[in-house]
Amino acid sequence: MIASTASIGEDHHNRPRVDPLAALRTPDDPPWDVYLTGTVFLDIIFTGLDSAPVRGTESWARGMGSSPGGVANMATALARLGLRTSLAAAFGDDHYGEYCWDALERGEGIDLAPSRTVPGWHSPVTVSMAYEGERTMVSHGHEPPPEEPAPDCPPRARAAIASLTPGRRAPWIAQAASKGARIFGDVGWDDTGTWDLAGLPDLEHCEAFLPNAEEAMRYTGTDCPRAAAHALTAHVPLAVVTLGAEGAYAVDRRTGETAEVPAIAVEALDPTGAGDVFVAGFVTGTLAGWSLADRLAFAGLTAALSVQEFGGSLSAPGWSEIGAWWRKVQSLEGQDPTALRRYGFLAGLVPEDSTRPWPLRRAVPTIGFGRSA
Repeated sequence: MIASTASIGEDHHNRPRVDPLAALRTPDDPPWDVYLTGTVFLDIIFTGLDSAPVRGTESWARGMGSSPGGVANMATALARLGLRTSLAAAFGDDHYGEYCWDALERGEGIDLAPSRTVPGWHSPVTVSMAYEGERTMVSHGHEPPPEEPAPDCPPRARAAIASLTPGRRAPWIAQAASKGARIFGDVGWDDTGTWDLAGLPDLEHCEAFLPNAEEAMRYTGTDCPRAAAHALTAHVPLAVVTLGAEGAYAVDRRTGETAEVPAIAVEALDPTGAGDVFVAGFVTGTLAGWSLADRLAFAGLTAALSVQEFGGSLSAPGWSEIGAWWRKVQSLEGQDPTALRRYGFLAGLVPEDSTRPWPLRRAVPTIGFGRSA
């Protein structure tokens, strides 16, 4: 078990807030813990479907929610874990864009100074249908007009999270790395079909690379995700491969350390954004200086808690929910002592006071109810 490295205060909504980096902060720190950029979508999520929609028929969902999506999933997860988060994104000047901006800036305390509202540009939208533990998505959007690069963007930050694109460099990644940011890279499916690590030029700036098992095996030409993780360390210091229901496996080339943590079995309502929450949990533990196994366990826990609510960004757990889970599993009869020890590091982190639940904003069925002036 690690010693407590967190402080507990209150945020601008007077709700309890844990700072996992409290013991590490100095007056010379960068203004932000994490910087990220990308596209914010309005997510409309249908849940409670018995099966996939069938061609030529109408399906009725038992649940529905709307929330900011896309890069907002990651930004919200980071902010709810207590990291000072700065986001650069374009927002439409429609009601969807207004709602997403408000939810992120006022609702989550995310810095949107590098972001902008684009006149006449409608917000990208994703409709997600969750069923049988999976999801199907349909998206629509247009590229926003190009913007002149800002001289102070990316801002100085401890870390940056980058979505790597095959065959393309993103100049901001090298700029962030040159300012001392630790770069955490994830990647999507390679639509080109080449699966060539040389086609990810910004990987050279990354401290950590976090693909899923299928992506890792395709990029390395291996048939085992654990072997793929080891192969990836020839290209990046730290490789983290998510294994779905089996958990995650990681290899740190610098220390020779490996770690594998099983997944937490939960009944998934909506897996939207779970991968983003996993990355946010891992980044939090890395910046806080936790052991590799503790980082994997924490990332898996936050992802497991997120899939029990619908909506990508607004399903991300905060520290009160993490604390409630920790207290609950300790109280269950017949709990495996080994499993409890695996998460024992939480004892010095979570709020002890369970009388003040964190009033997290959840995905709402209809945008516009309860609007205030």
